[in-house]
Amino acid sequence: MNKIQKLGCICEKPELHHTDYRTSEVGIDETNGRYADVSILQCKLCQRIWLKYLVEFESFTKSGRWYKGIIAKKEVAGMKPENAVEYLENLDWYIFGGSYFESAGSFGQGKLNVDL
Repeated sequence: MNKIQKLGCICEKPELHHTDYRTSEVGIDETNGRYADVSILQCKLCQRIWLKYLVEFESFTKSGRWYKGIIAKKEVAGMKPENAVEYLENLDWYIFGGSYFESAGSFGQGKLNVDL
C-alpha cells in the first residue's frame, strides 16, 4: 500500500462541511447491528476521494462517531459497506470525530471504535 501524503487541503481539516464535497452513498453496514452510513466523498478543491463511515446508536447520547480516509479511485466501485471498517483500519491514517469523542476531528490510525 502506498503511503498517503497529507496535502494541507481543507479536506484534511477535522471539521467536515458538506459543501466541500461531492457525496455518493455506498450503503448501510448492518454488521453487529450498527446500521452505519457508508459514503464516498470527493473534495471539490483537491479532488481526492474519501471513504466515510458514520455510526450512531440512537438510544445512547453522545454515541455518534465518524471516520474518513482516502480511498483509491480504482477501489471505489468494489467497496461494500461491510468492508469499510477493515479498509479504514488498514490505512496509514484517517480522520475521526463526533460526539462520542467530544471532538470535531483528529488524526488516527488502526482499530476503529464502532461498536457499543
